[in-house]
Amino acid sequence: MARSKYSSNVFINCPFDLQYKPLFESLVFAISACGCRPRCALEIDDASEVRIDKIFRIIEECKFGVHDISRTEPSPKSGLPRFNMPLELGMFLAAKKYGIGRQKKKVCLILDNEAFRYQQFISDIAGQDIQVHDNEPRKAISIVRNWLRNSLSLSSLPGGTEIFNKYEQFEQDLPALCDRIKVAREDFTFNDLANIIFHWLKTNE
Repeated sequence: MARSKYSSNVFINCPFDLQYKPLFESLVFAISACGCRPRCALEIDDASEVRIDKIFRIIEECKFGVHDISRTEPSPKSGLPRFNMPLELGMFLAAKKYGIGRQKKKVCLILDNEAFRYQQFISDIAGQDIQVHDNEPRKAISIVRNWLRNSLSLSSLPGGTEIFNKYEQFEQDLPALCDRIKVAREDFTFNDLANIIFHWLKTNE
């Protein structure tokens, strides 16, 4: 049975810097490979809409949320930490706590790069199940796969190793795919990435 858009939308709350890019792409791939639609703040470039309103709207449209709080170290330039990810996690949890109807059914995955690190800067989420990816796409893919498999109560879904193997094959095929659509990889928008992953998975089922 086909799932509704809400019940297949997955909000990705993570850094968008170059260092994080391999993990970001692996998250988008894993979510897509599980039959869901990845969503994030990068999907819409509308200067007429206040950024936080855009994030609230996307969160409202997503049953699921993947929140990576691993990039909270001080910026080399400003000396200040980045709190966008903990803020958006709080927005998602508040939508579940105080929302009505389907908002009450939201499901959340929280990621970090090492165990118990979060206790030093966001101890209020102590007691929640924080998953550790060690900055490794293979682990991130497996965690997301297992979380969605359980959350969606799927009877059949390829394992994390199989999805990671597909991800590696996709990475090998990507240069040729970029040539075909005439978009350089460094010029990809989020929508370019999500679209090319979707069509690659459909072709390589």
